[in-house]
Amino acid sequence: MRFTARYLIETPLDPRKVAEVMAGEQSCGTFTRVAGETDELRERARAEVLSVVELPAAEAPSLTNAWLTRRGIGGPWRRAEVTISFPVANVGANLPTLASIVAGNLFDLGEVTGLRLEGVTLPPEYRERFCLPRHGIEGTRRYVGAAEGPLVGSIIKPNVGLTSEDTASLVATLCEAGLDFIKDDEISADPDHAPLAQRIPAVMAAVRRHEDRTGKHVMVAFNITDETDAMRRHADLVAKEGGSCVMVSLNWCGFSAVETLRRHTDLVLHGHRNGYGAFSRHELLGIGFNAYQALWRLTGVDHMHVHGLRGKFAQTDEEVISSARDCITPMASTSDDRVMPAFSSGQWAGTAPVTWEAIAHADLLFMAGGGIMAHPDGPAAGVASIREAWAATMRGQSLEEAARSHPALSHALQKFGAAA
Repeated sequence: MRFTARYLIETPLDPRKVAEVMAGEQSCGTFTRVAGETDELRERARAEVLSVVELPAAEAPSLTNAWLTRRGIGGPWRRAEVTISFPVANVGANLPTLASIVAGNLFDLGEVTGLRLEGVTLPPEYRERFCLPRHGIEGTRRYVGAAEGPLVGSIIKPNVGLTSEDTASLVATLCEAGLDFIKDDEISADPDHAPLAQRIPAVMAAVRRHEDRTGKHVMVAFNITDETDAMRRHADLVAKEGGSCVMVSLNWCGFSAVETLRRHTDLVLHGHRNGYGAFSRHELLGIGFNAYQALWRLTGVDHMHVHGLRGKFAQTDEEVISSARDCITPMASTSDDRVMPAFSSGQWAGTAPVTWEAIAHADLLFMAGGGIMAHPDGPAAGVASIREAWAATMRGQSLEEAARSHPALSHALQKFGAAA
């Protein structure tokens, strides 16, 4: 049984020879054959180059490279898409090592002036040796009582500075506004002015009061990003207080910590990808989202951030759309391992049509900060404007037409701009 990884490389050398270097480096080889590296061992353990598809060359190298400079090797700077397969037996169900094999030292190879991991594909039976989401799309819907349509969420703002009591008061307001989901900001986890030991009970008291009064459970994603033992303690407190979700900053906790957390708790895991731009923004360096989400889904997260269409960040709409599709594409064959894509960054009622047009489904978390909190008629009207926009869009009605009979949507369009 084997898994595959797909790369984009740039090199002044023969891309086929470089691909072989990559395969050897990440399996049983090094720059020269060594004692013990028998033909039998190579047959059993060596990675194999499946394909090399050459692309148009670049005019200049994407990255500097001292190894090439020392050898006086210059362009042309050839680019290629390379696919390599690896034996599962080299790894086992070991996610940090899997990541080390498909990435690791490859980024430092002297033969390349650019290398980016674009995709990772695992056989379904191998995928199921790793953690699966406990809840995913359907489980999240059951928690909040929303069988259809997007889940509408918001983020605690100001990002930091609120006391535990202030946060609980704001959460009470947002619950009354009609939200399905509320989350901490990624930079607010366990601050001195609102420690989780105080904030979780205060916030959940407000959530329980709302649920007792209305029957509606609002999912709150507490940011418990920390070292592993602390995250487990925080998750236990959320569960004790009747909460349903915790959030982790994936890149800064690491695969092992998130796997440990998944095995420890039945809570919904909301995976925040802050810092992902450092891996992805250069076209010839790092990790593309298809590969990124494939690795992180093996930790058993239930939600994954994909940013938002026409949002405030650098990603193109095409990348956001592709990322959302990746999240709902099954990796396993016998288990539902889809995760809910979380749209965020600059979202409001006006971005509902372009989102629906792009992905044609509503299995998503649609989060708005300013699009809710800054609505001229208040947060409840902000939430209503988003629900009205999605309802109109899904029935094929323009926002301008729907706004004639829906004041919240009308005022959102006036405040935030023309419909997307």
